[in-house]
Amino acid sequence: MKPEESNAGSGTEPAVPHKRRVRYSGKNPRHFALKYKEHNPALYPRDAEKILSSGKTLAGSHRPICLKEILEILDPRPGIIAVDATLGYGGHAQEILGAIMPGGKLLGMDVDPIELPKTENRLRNLGFSSDVFVTRKSNFAGLPRFLAAENLSGADIILADLGISSMQIDNPERGFTFKFEGPLDLRMNPTRGIPASLLLEKITQTELEAILSENSDEPHASIISQSICEAGKSTRFSTTKSLASLIKKSLLSIRKSEDDANAAIRRTFQALRIAVNDEFGALETFLRNLPLCLKPGGCVAILTFHSGEDRRVKKAFALGERDGTYTQISREIIRASPEEVRENPRASSAKLRWARRA
Repeated sequence: MKPEESNAGSGTEPAVPHKRRVRYSGKNPRHFALKYKEHNPALYPRDAEKILSSGKTLAGSHRPICLKEILEILDPRPGIIAVDATLGYGGHAQEILGAIMPGGKLLGMDVDPIELPKTENRLRNLGFSSDVFVTRKSNFAGLPRFLAAENLSGADIILADLGISSMQIDNPERGFTFKFEGPLDLRMNPTRGIPASLLLEKITQTELEAILSENSDEPHASIISQSICEAGKSTRFSTTKSLASLIKKSLLSIRKSEDDANAAIRRTFQALRIAVNDEFGALETFLRNLPLCLKPGGCVAILTFHSGEDRRVKKAFALGERDGTYTQISREIIRASPEEVRENPRASSAKLRWARRA
């Protein structure tokens, strides 16, 4: 009898060979999928503490930025209606929820269909039921519809953190990072719109140069757009590494430093991400609708990470103050404290502004 026939007709399946889990390579494995200790900090508290104390963020998580400052500005109290228009990992929402109990309600929005269920489950496990915490898969431009669906005339406080979350940045499969190979996607919602790879196939050099200049203030927009569009005639940029490699090569060829090239790669990825997600369009719609979504005396706080975002917020708040929509606005940018930046370097570019409804 042949070995493979030995179980024939016996009604039993061949034994499946045991597969040993991939060894946890060193203190900080490089590949996102192998960082199982970081994904389960409750099981590995000592490892998690070492990573956090080094100024890094645990894989699959996110640290809320300017949390102390935001809570002081919004001053969440029991019984109020709150909105977190960019729920993300839920760090801000968790603290706001704790402060508005009893009797309060928080509406959480996020466009990311991958992270939103994880965050909702995390907060549900902390005891926040659907009576006090409601979610909606949408970007912040859809806030008026969300409020209407909940039969609410407005919110007492609204928070919008416009930064991309660490969960998205660190996972190569999402295509937001060029440190590791991954699909050149950059969409917050990978089920809608077109990925950055397809955008680069269709775009002209003039259009790409404009995107790089307007979305990330890229000083080398001309040389980068020319290099991408010329190479695109014979090459399809389907991965993050392929695009990053071309940008680096084009800038090193004109004697730019390695640091300059890496900074240009980050800015290019930022510009493309803003374009494929129409982030500025969504922000402008949100700012236009914002006064209608706030109750009289209500307060909004917006955290930005890019000069284009901050300019739009500053302009909208100043205009609202002039026409009497807002009674108070922040005069200066509020930034993360030096201590917070040391603990979380990703907070270094954050700019916080606020306004109070008349």
